[in-house]
Amino acid sequence: MSDFDLLVLGSGPGGQRAAIAAAKLGRRVGIVDRRDMMGGVCINTGTIPSKTLREAVLYLTGLNQRELYGQSYRVKDEITVADLGMRTRHVIGRETDVVRSQLARNRVTVLPGTGRFLEPDTIAVSGAGDREQKLTADRIVIATGTRPARPETVDFDDRTIIDSDGIIHMDRIPETMVVVGAGVIGIEYASMFAALGTKVTVVERRERMLDFCDLEIVEALKYHLRDLAVTFRFRESVASVERMAHGAITVLESGKRIPADTVMYSAGRHGMTGDLCLEAAGLAADHRGRIKVDEHYRTEVPHIYAVGDVIGFPSLAATSMEQGRLAAHHACDEPVSQIHETQPIGIYTIPEISFVGRTEDALTEAKVPFEVGVSRYRELARGQIIGDSYGMLKLLVSPEDRRLLGVHVFGTGATELVHIGQTVMGCGGTIDYLVNAVFNYPTLAESYKVAALDAMNKMRHIARLSG
Repeated sequence: MSDFDLLVLGSGPGGQRAAIAAAKLGRRVGIVDRRDMMGGVCINTGTIPSKTLREAVLYLTGLNQRELYGQSYRVKDEITVADLGMRTRHVIGRETDVVRSQLARNRVTVLPGTGRFLEPDTIAVSGAGDREQKLTADRIVIATGTRPARPETVDFDDRTIIDSDGIIHMDRIPETMVVVGAGVIGIEYASMFAALGTKVTVVERRERMLDFCDLEIVEALKYHLRDLAVTFRFRESVASVERMAHGAITVLESGKRIPADTVMYSAGRHGMTGDLCLEAAGLAADHRGRIKVDEHYRTEVPHIYAVGDVIGFPSLAATSMEQGRLAAHHACDEPVSQIHETQPIGIYTIPEISFVGRTEDALTEAKVPFEVGVSRYRELARGQIIGDSYGMLKLLVSPEDRRLLGVHVFGTGATELVHIGQTVMGCGGTIDYLVNAVFNYPTLAESYKVAALDAMNKMRHIARLSG
């Protein structure tokens, strides 16, 4: 008899949900992770610290209140790393306690240490010291997550030249900063430090940032970041980074030299599979450390599953949780529905972006006709109350059956607001519902009614001209 029915490697969102789901189904479950990494990268160095940092930045700088009280308004004149770190450590501590409590309540055995395969059904768990424990399991879930990719040509010192993990260990707020890479993580941190007053330069080899987002929304974000003195260097690549006594010089392939106190690399992420001894299980990872899975999150070895960032796109905490739950149900031979295809994307820049469904570019390329309905926060009473005159919500609507094809939000509360559109789309609803619904007043949610009326009026105009 095996030691466990299901053994999970990694306690991040995916691993945690897989373990709890299997425990709820009455299985004997164990979860392996280092004592100082309970909750995974998400809670300790990634999602939770970065979003907490963003909240602290918004509060201490008073940025969101400047439309009401003037551009010089600040809650605290001299913001220190200690100010930011205090809130971050508090939230990390509370969230770690929540994870431990959930695992304990569901009788999941926590095995402190790191795991590696000895055989396809046998894991060696190395804890403190030289002690190693051999465990067998009928089903195994790999949920080890990712780490920041570090180019070999760059001499990281975790002080002057850092990656996204190094942000929470900074000893000061830099006056100048170069961010290499305009992906989600790079742009999120660029906007946070710009809000703190750091002069930020973003270097990106592609022609635009966040190319999977709606172009109009990205342009609005770019305008606001430029207003915070962010400089963009698109279609530029870094040739080298020269570390100096008091900073670093980033040399671009075009010959430009950019001095800065700190250089942050955001060059994608790499699956943490190097120490798993996958070959002993009959598995292999790709060049980015990612593991291939089928629609049930099974690897090429049928009793071994993989979930979360370690399997690649979309690499979001929210989707990882659902992947973990679904993998556990499949592993336990319990029927369960697949993830709904309309999954929201949230980007915690300042201001934030969120969307669900397709973009204008994707619909145009696929030759799918659509109408656009727009609502601007400045036209809403709630927008005036909170001092957000730039936010907007955009609905993409099918003129044939009035169904929602996409919802794109920019501004305060975007990552919360998007779920209304997601729900309407998921239930197969049309904008008729939004037009006829009563929304609380004054709220930002009202923007759905305004945007739906805008789209409806445009479609009526076309119908009148055609009729």
